[in-house]
Amino acid sequence: MSLPTEPIGSMPRSPELLAGLADHAAGRLDRVALDVLYDRAVQDTVTRFEKLGSPVVTDGEQRKPSFATYPIDGLDHLAPDGVVIPFADGHTRQLPRLTGGPFRYATRSAEYLRSAQRHASVPVKQAVIAPSAMSLLYPPGGIPGYDQAAFLDDLVDEAEADIRGSLDAGAHLVQIDFTEARLSVKLDPSKGILESFVSLNNRVLDRFSPAEQARIGVHTCPGGDQDSTHSADVDYAELLPSLFALHAGVFYVQLASEPDPERVLRTIAEHARPEQRIFVGVTDPIDPVVETPQQVRDRVLRAAEHLAPERLGTCDDCGFAPFGDDVSTSRETAWAKVRARVEGTALAAAQLGV
Repeated sequence: MSLPTEPIGSMPRSPELLAGLADHAAGRLDRVALDVLYDRAVQDTVTRFEKLGSPVVTDGEQRKPSFATYPIDGLDHLAPDGVVIPFADGHTRQLPRLTGGPFRYATRSAEYLRSAQRHASVPVKQAVIAPSAMSLLYPPGGIPGYDQAAFLDDLVDEAEADIRGSLDAGAHLVQIDFTEARLSVKLDPSKGILESFVSLNNRVLDRFSPAEQARIGVHTCPGGDQDSTHSADVDYAELLPSLFALHAGVFYVQLASEPDPERVLRTIAEHARPEQRIFVGVTDPIDPVVETPQQVRDRVLRAAEHLAPERLGTCDDCGFAPFGDDVSTSRETAWAKVRARVEGTALAAAQLGV
C-alpha cells in the first residue's frame, strides 16, 4: 500500500486467554499451559491482521500484563503504592513504586517481537514503554543509597537496550508509547514536567544513529482504558510543539476522537519537522460504533490537505486494550475497526493517486 497504515499495539485478549489467565492466577493452570494459550493468542492475532490485509502487524500485546508495566513484571524491589493515574470516568490505575536499585528491566520487548515473528509473513512492529513513564516509578522521597540521578542513568541504559534489542531483532519499527505526555500538561500547566519528559526521552533517542531514529516512532494519545481517557481535556496545542522536539522519525497521533481535528492538523503541519512522518488516528477504539471505510477515507483526505501524502500514514487512535484486564471493547469490534482502517486507507490512497 502506497499510503502506510499500522496498528498501534494492543488488541483485546481472546476469551480463551482471559479464562486461562484467571485460572493461572487461581493456581488451576500451570505456566507451561499458560504459555501455550499465549502462543495461540499471538498466532491468532497475527493471522487475523494479515487476513485483513494489514501491511504491518503486531502481536496485539497478548503476552503483556499492560503496555506500561511489561519491563518490571517479575521484579522484586517494588511496592504497590506508586503514582495513581485518574481517568475521566472515575476509575484509576496505579503504578508500582521502586524500593531499591539498581534498576533493571525484567522483560525486554524483543521477547514479544520474536514470538510474533514466528507467525508473521509481513513486517512486525514493536511497541515499548517510554523512559519517561518508567521514571514515575522512582518515589518523590527518594531511595536510601540509590539517588534519582543514578536511577535515571540506569533507566536510560535499560530503555536503550530495550529499543535496540527490538531493532536488532528485525522490528519494522519500534514505537515508543508516550501517553503520559498529554497528562503531564494537565498535572503541570507550566509544562515543566513535559519538558523534563522530552529531555529524558531524548537522552535515550540520542544514542541512536539518524538511520536508527528513522525506525523509531512515538505514539501520543490522552490514554485509553475501559472506554475512558485521562487527559482528553488538555488542549493538543499545548503538547504538540514539544512532542515534535523528540528525536524520532515517526509520530502516531490520536486524531479520530478529537473534537476539532482541523485545528490539530494545522498545529501538526506547523510544528512537525519535514523529515518526520505523521500517522494520524482514523479509528477511535473507545467509540463502540465501527467506522466505515468511507469515513476513514474522508479522514485521510482531510489530513492530506495539511500534510503531503509522502509524509502521511494512518493508525488507530490508541491500542484497544492497553491493560490486560480491559474488556470494554470486544475482540470482534476491534477487528472490524482494523478492517475499516485498512480498507479506508486504500480508498484514500487511490483517490490521492499515490
